[in-house]
Parts: sequence; C-alpha cells; structure tokens
Amino acid sequence: MPVPHLRLVAASKETNDFMTRHILSITTSITIAALALTGATAAHAAGDPAKGKATFAQCAACHKTDASPANTIGPNLWKVVGRKAGTRPGYAYSPAMKADGRTWTEAALDLYLAAPAKAVPGNKMPFAGLKAPADRANVIAYLRTLK
Repeated sequence: MPVPHLRLVAASKETNDFMTRHILSITTSITIAALALTGATAAHAAGDPAKGKATFAQCAACHKTDASPANTIGPNLWKVVGRKAGTRPGYAYSPAMKADGRTWTEAALDLYLAAPAKAVPGNKMPFAGLKAPADRANVIAYLRTLK
C-alpha cells in the first residue's frame, strides 16, 4: 500500500508546483480570515476622521499635521499614509526608525499606534500607544485626510 506523504517526494514538477500554489492560497486565506476576526480590516474601514482628529489632540503636542516643511518634537505627519517610515525631510529619526523600512499603510499604522515601542524597538516616540482599536481606526482615518 502506497504511503501518501511519500508520493509527494516522487511527484512530478507539475504536481509539486500545483501543491505549492494551493498551499500558498490556503495560507493567504487563513491570513485574511485572521485579520477579519481581529477586526483590523473592519476597524480601518469604519474609522471616523472627526473622532480621529479629536483623539489626535494628544499627539499634537509633538506632531504637526500641515503642509509646511516644519517638524517639531516629532515629525510632521502631513501625507504620512503611504510614506516610507523614517523619511520625512528635516527630521532626526532614530536609527531604529530609519532602518525599519516599512511603509505607513493603514495596517502598519495600526500596529505602530497600538504599541510604538514594541512595533519599532528603539524608536524615539515616548508614547505608550492607543489601546482601543476604535481610537486607532479613527486616528488613521484622520491621518488619511492629511494630503
């Protein structure tokens, strides 16, 4: 009687390619389902920019949000959504943020705003984070308007 798991070893290249594509498809589906279950996707879609601006008031002590080239204690967040981390001209980023390499997508912002020190260890922002997913979604919705 053939052993099923040993058949894959001797299978043709076409069969192996087929199996690889399906395993990747299943992995992608599981990842999407996990995001949906955590509410990350829904939270971004449901963000309220007006509420986000109100929540952002605590961030305004360090961050500007206008089209000026000026930075303050923290970098100016004008057009931050879609920008590569650590690249705002004229701001002295930490080596950790410069090296991070992420682009500020909504998902990346959500992760960072939840726990900045955990998301980018060694960054300069002395902020514990926004624990409520709704607050993060609202702030991200507000940041999306800054363009």
